[in-house]
Amino acid sequence: MRFVWAVAAFVLATVMIGAGIAQRTVLQGPKTETQSIAIDDSAPYVLIDGAVLAHHPGAQTLRAQGDGEIFAAYGRTDDVLAWLARSDYVHVQQKGGDVTTTRVAAQAPPADADGTEEPPLDPSGSDLWLDEFSQDDVLIQTLQLPADMSVLVARDGTSPAPATLSVTWPTGVTTPWAGPLIVGGSIMLAVGIVLYVLGVRHARRSRGPRRKGLPMLETQPIDLADEAAEKGVISATPTRRQLSAGKRAFLALPLVTASALAIAGCSADSWPQMPAGPTPTSSTTIIVPEGQDDPPAVTPAQAERILTKVAAQVATADEKSSAKEAEKRLTGAALAVRKTNYKLRDDLDDQKPLAAIPTKDLEILLPEAFTGWPRAFFAVVEDPSTSLATIMTLTQQDPWADYKLSYVATLVADAELNVAPEYLGARRVQPDSPFLLLPPQELAAAYADVLDKGEDSTYAKLFDEETDSFRASVEENRATILEQFNKTGAKTGKMAFTASAGDDEPIAMSTVDSGAIVAVTVDENVTVTPTNDDAVIKVDGKPGNPVVKTLTGVTQSSTGFTTTYSDQLFFFIPAESSTERIRFLGYSSDILSAKVVKKK
Repeated sequence: MRFVWAVAAFVLATVMIGAGIAQRTVLQGPKTETQSIAIDDSAPYVLIDGAVLAHHPGAQTLRAQGDGEIFAAYGRTDDVLAWLARSDYVHVQQKGGDVTTTRVAAQAPPADADGTEEPPLDPSGSDLWLDEFSQDDVLIQTLQLPADMSVLVARDGTSPAPATLSVTWPTGVTTPWAGPLIVGGSIMLAVGIVLYVLGVRHARRSRGPRRKGLPMLETQPIDLADEAAEKGVISATPTRRQLSAGKRAFLALPLVTASALAIAGCSADSWPQMPAGPTPTSSTTIIVPEGQDDPPAVTPAQAERILTKVAAQVATADEKSSAKEAEKRLTGAALAVRKTNYKLRDDLDDQKPLAAIPTKDLEILLPEAFTGWPRAFFAVVEDPSTSLATIMTLTQQDPWADYKLSYVATLVADAELNVAPEYLGARRVQPDSPFLLLPPQELAAAYADVLDKGEDSTYAKLFDEETDSFRASVEENRATILEQFNKTGAKTGKMAFTASAGDDEPIAMSTVDSGAIVAVTVDENVTVTPTNDDAVIKVDGKPGNPVVKTLTGVTQSSTGFTTTYSDQLFFFIPAESSTERIRFLGYSSDILSAKVVKKK
């Protein structure tokens, strides 16, 4: 009977293992599905629409083949289309179940001041791309893009783009019972082997006739080993205990090997997948402001890459003291003070460079929720070694321009930024907005008036003095400079301090409490003039003023000198209906210019 059960186990094991292997081989469907894209028209760019990429679920594997280097990048479809407005391209779209290709002609490219057309666009390095790739001859890249993003394929912006393209998706084919069948069949095979061994053992024990023997006298057992030793005979036949142990080891080896191979050959999709438990959701509720339908201008990864590029370019400009290099990534007040610093460093050996643009981890990102141009974003980067946080404002004028740093300042220790998450973004606040305690375009002039008049200013009650450490430092600095001047120049001259709104346009972004974070510039002027017609103000000699001498190019003046410092300032302006005051957030102050006072 044991042999019958063993044979049944062998048959069942063969069927189960065979069925499991068949599921993984002959019965398994294709694991991927590929859509070939043939480009008949020659164009420098090919745009694969997001609908084509998202036509099937799962990751998309893009393959582009051609001679030479192949470039690919992806970004939001609206951004890519805006960037392509100045060039011909082939648009690959999904219409129903078919993929179509359409050649799109360039719109009228903008012309330079002399009437010449702009040069061909180079796709590499654009700040609009969320990521970009390049390979020689064959580019293969796996993506996971939603339907609102598209892929741009090109060479160098001039040569025709690759014409052989394809997109591959996983079909999701699984064999959930292959693993259980193979493992179950292996177990049944082991059971059959055990039953077979037991059957053989039972048959050997029951071999021979079963007869009753004659009565035997009581005897003692004979030690065959001792007797053989006495006769000089050594047996080469192993005992039954040794033989049976050896056989068990021999039979166990193929069993363990077969089970290990069966289990090792089964991947995760060869097993039934248990249903996933409920996904926890955040208890924090973010309410999108009414009318804010646009996506954020940049993602965190995109912003970090832009900041890295800005920092690298500014570092190059600082090393060369090159204003031309700085103009590639700086604008506004951030560029103006850098230019002044370069001029001073070229002439003065002891002039220190301005602080480098930080490249540490991005702590806070507030991108503008806007699909047009110009667009901007605020970023806060903290340096763990100094615990200082730097706040920056970057702007992009059009789809083909790089983001440029326009404001940069150090946050005060107790600054609070009540901003929306980066995936939501914020709306740009108009300079003349009436919904804030003070319109952004009036902020710089109002604060300048407070710096000059203190509590006597009509705007003093609008500002929170407790959070404004900068105001106190300005008062202290003015008092120190005036005291030093009076020691040597009070008899022949006088010193005056004035503050005024800077020339830079304010940049304001809304917060979640209907307020706004605003960046402005204030110019602080220190003017020294003679008190009589015979006196002159000298800037050479000792103690002298080499900075003013370098910037003005003269050593003395009968009308005096005005030195201007540019303050890049960040504030929080509450809503008009709020009981809060305007809070100071951060600042940076650097020399901007020095000029000879004009005669009246």
